[in-house]
Amino acid sequence: MPFVRIDVLRMPAAELEAVGNAVQQALTESIGIPLDDRFQVLTNHDGVTGTLRHGTYLDVPRDDGIVYIDITLRRGRTAGQKQRMYALVCQRLTEQTRVAPHNVFIAVHENGEADWSLGHGRAQYL
Repeated sequence: MPFVRIDVLRMPAAELEAVGNAVQQALTESIGIPLDDRFQVLTNHDGVTGTLRHGTYLDVPRDDGIVYIDITLRRGRTAGQKQRMYALVCQRLTEQTRVAPHNVFIAVHENGEADWSLGHGRAQYL
């Protein structure tokens, strides 16, 4: 069960929804996440009360079209599975939205079964 945070800057609402859909589709295709296992926070920063910063670290020419994708999920995926996930997220975004490949920034955080409560104050995975 991943928990996904997506941050964008001044993106039309319909485009942000498409970004969320593309990311979920890629997670389903790459690491087997069920389509209905969707927990996302989509945040559209206006550039005034909230904004995004980016640099050219590792010679990637990012711009204000950057999409930050922060994925938290349980441990267990191999490096190869993660690489496939990164590639498929980027591919689905560039196919289904106007996001450019150089603006797809993904960070993954892994944790264990005791680190999740999915409702009712219970640790359902324990």
